[in-house]
Amino acid sequence: MRSFCCPRCGQLVPFEAVTCLHCGTALGFAPDAGEIVAAEGRARCANQFLAGCNWLLAPGEADGRLCLSCRLTRTRPNDADLASDAQLAEAFREAEAAKRRLVFQSLELGLPVEPHDGERGLAFDLLSGKAGPVVTGHADGVITIDLAEGDDVHREQMRRAMGEPYRTMLGHLRHESGHWFWMVLVEPDPEALEEFRRLFGDDRSDYRAALDRHYNEGPPAEWVSRYVSAYATAHPWEDWAETFAHYLHIRDTLQTAASFGMVVTGPACTRDPDLMAAPSPEPEARFEDILDDWLPLTYALNAVNRSMGKDDLYPFVLSEAVVTKLTFVHRLVRRKALSRPLPAW
Repeated sequence: MRSFCCPRCGQLVPFEAVTCLHCGTALGFAPDAGEIVAAEGRARCANQFLAGCNWLLAPGEADGRLCLSCRLTRTRPNDADLASDAQLAEAFREAEAAKRRLVFQSLELGLPVEPHDGERGLAFDLLSGKAGPVVTGHADGVITIDLAEGDDVHREQMRRAMGEPYRTMLGHLRHESGHWFWMVLVEPDPEALEEFRRLFGDDRSDYRAALDRHYNEGPPAEWVSRYVSAYATAHPWEDWAETFAHYLHIRDTLQTAASFGMVVTGPACTRDPDLMAAPSPEPEARFEDILDDWLPLTYALNAVNRSMGKDDLYPFVLSEAVVTKLTFVHRLVRRKALSRPLPAW
């Protein structure tokens, strides 16, 4: 994500800012401008307090309406439950905050984000397991998220139980949105669909049987040579979703690094050019160029994490087969890119 500054005093502010702590200016994110702007004269999203939303409505829109991101939420816990259950309310706010980041990045990449109309488009059901079992997943453009994933303890327990190196709310949203974007980027395009089947496998294979086999038998022994994660081995759709989510991880982190002017010159003990990176703020035409910046940056960030006694920030291995799949995703994203990254609405 890009860095943002107060439009009045130039102080660095987070994407979630509602006030500049330096000069006191009321702030908000304006989707039509793609920037944090002074909120004066603009109405805030009706979910400002309920969902912690700092997005602003389009100029001229009155109070009481929802912003683009909040309009994507089709189902959520009712107001009474959110008011009486602090843990649920916090999990809901975390899910909405992650969704705003997903929507921002999708629009930055030029990908279509349209509210579900009953037949087409994107919608989110943010549900609590306290009312009954919830299965995180995707179906025909509707993404279901178990809000229990907003609890750090639950999420860590699930991460360990599933043998995953990485598990976050934003990661869930990126993965499930990958299923939606498969419908947008791959399914309607015969040429893309043919290449998808060559790289990922036949999407027409029995999905339920494939998942049952994965959970009963686990991934193949040598999965790391062909897949970005163990779960990606379950079915071609899951391979795509995991790869697509990984692509979003890479692009977002590199945009952040470029926005802060981060440059990796490599350790002083070596002059290896493969350990140098200067992430560019401009989108790269070739995925190979993105990878040339990505890998040295991950080496440095992993070393920083270890110095803090933490696990690697980037605990993944990108095999040649995975890079080929990521390149395919990159090509389709660039092809689909809209003329305006953040359209007026």
